[in-house]
Amino acid sequence: MAMEDYWDDVHSSVYDAQGIAFDGCHKIYLLMDDRQVELMREYEYEFVVTRDDDFITTAEMYELLKNWFEGSCSLKFIQAVTSVADDEDPNDGFETLIPQGAEQDEECEDCYERGCRGVCNDYDDEDEDEE
Repeated sequence: MAMEDYWDDVHSSVYDAQGIAFDGCHKIYLLMDDRQVELMREYEYEFVVTRDDDFITTAEMYELLKNWFEGSCSLKFIQAVTSVADDEDPNDGFETLIPQGAEQDEECEDCYERGCRGVCNDYDDEDEDEE
């Protein structure tokens, strides 16, 4: 799946999210209900942003998710998390929107390698002349 498709999934889900959370490294969550907001606060996530507390729009929430993702380490992922009934497996509430390693699977449009992330564009023909 292309990154654009993953981001379409994030964009669709952010409309229903009560908030978003980021651990400051690589774990990014869309919090789909108030219970998940409370859990992330209990877990002391570095950033927990909610519609009610922060008066953030859907568009601002989406842009913040993109910024967090761009600034994250290579283990980054985005999941939507919804609370489940007490007798259900808590893992059933997680929906992966952008899996770990998704960017590394992307083929570069310039060099056709996977996981390049534009590094090939940092190479300058002048570098060859210096050798």
